[in-house]
Amino acid sequence: MSAVVQHKPAPGPNAPPLPAGDAGGTFAFDAGGTTSRAGFAAHVRALAARLPDAAHAVNLCEDRYRFLVAFCAAAVRGQVNLLPPTRTRTAIDEVRARYPDSYCIGDGDACGCDAPLEDPGAHFVHLPADLPALEGVPLRIDEAAVVAIGFTSGSTGAPTANAKTLGSLRISTAQNHAALAGLWVPGAAPHVVATVPPQHMYGVELSVMLPLLTDAAVHRGRPFFPEDIARALRDATGARLLVTTPVHLRALLASGVALPPLAGIVTATAPLPQALAAQAEARYGCEVRETFGSTETCIFASRRTAREEAWTPYPGVRLQPQPDGTLVSAAHLARPVLLADLVEVHGDGRFVLRGRQADLLEIAGKRASLADLTRRLLEVPGVRDGVVFQLDEEVAGVRRIAAAYVSDALDEDAVRAALRRSIDPVFLPRPLRRVPALPRNETGKLPRAALLRLLRSDP
Repeated sequence: MSAVVQHKPAPGPNAPPLPAGDAGGTFAFDAGGTTSRAGFAAHVRALAARLPDAAHAVNLCEDRYRFLVAFCAAAVRGQVNLLPPTRTRTAIDEVRARYPDSYCIGDGDACGCDAPLEDPGAHFVHLPADLPALEGVPLRIDEAAVVAIGFTSGSTGAPTANAKTLGSLRISTAQNHAALAGLWVPGAAPHVVATVPPQHMYGVELSVMLPLLTDAAVHRGRPFFPEDIARALRDATGARLLVTTPVHLRALLASGVALPPLAGIVTATAPLPQALAAQAEARYGCEVRETFGSTETCIFASRRTAREEAWTPYPGVRLQPQPDGTLVSAAHLARPVLLADLVEVHGDGRFVLRGRQADLLEIAGKRASLADLTRRLLEVPGVRDGVVFQLDEEVAGVRRIAAAYVSDALDEDAVRAALRRSIDPVFLPRPLRRVPALPRNETGKLPRAALLRLLRSDP
């Protein structure tokens, strides 16, 4: 096929070309070298020309560069990228059931998921080892086009779909770039190394849209182990920006692996303990920025957690506390979005999290929050990971509190005794289980269904 077929009207000639920046500038890098922004565009054209006729594409690519090529190729064809919360067979099947006019695109051995798809040839596009290139006119996509639908993680229930237009992502990306630009010297281009999957909205924002819409470059892969992260950072020649999670940051510090000089570290997806942020800043000699947002809102605030408790919202963001959460208004949102998070807004516009309505507990006239109880569990010396959550069943009209933790040395009696020193007896978790590992997903979150299965399978 020699021409790119589109399912939507072609954008006007004034639409900004993709990717942004100098055509000869670096777009992606790894140990094998770099790919220019023009080279990336050529790969996108070639893939777009061979995609099937469809309205939606389930983007399963694990390699970040190939994800970006597939993402843009689908968007150029007027197709919407579907980003499942995980690449499990169940999650993929659920997404495709909701969008039967979809196909899968990936770079794995069969389908990029944990189990083979039935008859994958009928609805699966496999990216070749060597991506073909096709020269042509600059890539342009209508700003009003929906380019992606992200799904929430399911940590608080069933995943929900959230559509994103290119225009809204362009505004939020400019905000992210401006908020982080102080981490590197003026004129430098950030080189992003991300441990989070590109399908997660945090990964989309800082490792997909940032290189697409700014001068940032991105590492092609998704390093997982500390040594892999260190190698990927050494591949960068620009201002090194590590985009990661508290789980990965804790593992990096525990490993003792040496990292090259960093411009900064960005973290999200789970609360970052202040002590962990301070330890990372001391070890790596750079600022650790924690971002705040959601699949529904994208990132809209940040803080330097080692020194700050309050979050600073991006310019133009307005927070309105509600009885059941917080209403978020921003330039990149078509309408205000209600989040379940409860906040206290200061006079200067900064805000402090006060938990979630669903996390607040009241037993025997006493109050606590699941987030605070989890924090106290994690503060027990010897506990490497842990979570406190509420079960569905009730005892005497009260839903039971449960906890699971990971420790090399502490048995359940020892942890229970430690918790008694900091937690009111009515909030002590029962059951309290020691487990080999918590069922965290690729972004470090704990889907509720996985936690419940963990307790049922534990003797």
